[in-house]
Amino acid sequence: MFPMAIQKQAPWVGIVYQLMLPVALILWLFPLIGVAVTSVRPESDLAAGNYFGWPSRFAGFENYGAVFTQSPMGQFILNSFKITIPTVIGAVGLSCLSGFALATYKFKANLWLFFLFVAGNFVPFQILMVPVRQLSLNMNVYDSILGLVLFHTAFQTGFCTLFMRNFIKGLPFALIESARVEGVSEFRIFWHIVLPLMRPAIAALSVLIFTFVWNDYFWATVMVQGQHAMPVTAGLKALNGQYVAAWHLISAASIIAALPPVLMFFLMQRHFIAGLTLGATKG
Repeated sequence: MFPMAIQKQAPWVGIVYQLMLPVALILWLFPLIGVAVTSVRPESDLAAGNYFGWPSRFAGFENYGAVFTQSPMGQFILNSFKITIPTVIGAVGLSCLSGFALATYKFKANLWLFFLFVAGNFVPFQILMVPVRQLSLNMNVYDSILGLVLFHTAFQTGFCTLFMRNFIKGLPFALIESARVEGVSEFRIFWHIVLPLMRPAIAALSVLIFTFVWNDYFWATVMVQGQHAMPVTAGLKALNGQYVAAWHLISAASIIAALPPVLMFFLMQRHFIAGLTLGATKG
């Protein structure tokens, strides 16, 4: 029923696997390699039609410097941090509390409430564009960082609650029961017993939500118009000329925009893998 491990397959299968793995990796990384090469390509190469050949000269310092001098890229990156960090704190914090309640308390609407969180993950977010925009106008948070933070937090809390509830379900319930017998309050049980055990899940979820929100482009264009609140994903279009697309600058800006989530993943890689595995296998 399940695929057999490579080590247990026939010898020729292992050889084919070792030969095809680098090929598949190169094909998967080819678009990223193309963007990286274009980011150090001079504008004259693009004008001459040299899109895929070797750059005639190295223009990396020129292109990456122009990204910050010809556009408010620094402001866009700062806006992305202002949007992403509060969203991660809010969504993960709320999901820790709601996941603890759904995993440890038994009440009639428990399962239905959990299904409500799960069902929200299957709603195509494109159909919410008009009502969300109208709601943001009614709440006077349209075209603001606060509006993006509020709606990103609301949209991500459903997935985070699903993740946290399944993780807490796998924890030893005897620890919680013994604390209740001793008369410990529910909040102290959550804060001193459950929350320390949730650190791997919190780390994994923080990396995922940081990546989701940082890379968002749809809501950044729907809910923001001015550069004062525009994140870096939507701000890349500021590098386009009126008639000609500056692909060398857009490529350089794309590499810069991709660095924060990549660095966060590598810094928290050990906790991310541990938390993601535990959260996916226990429930």
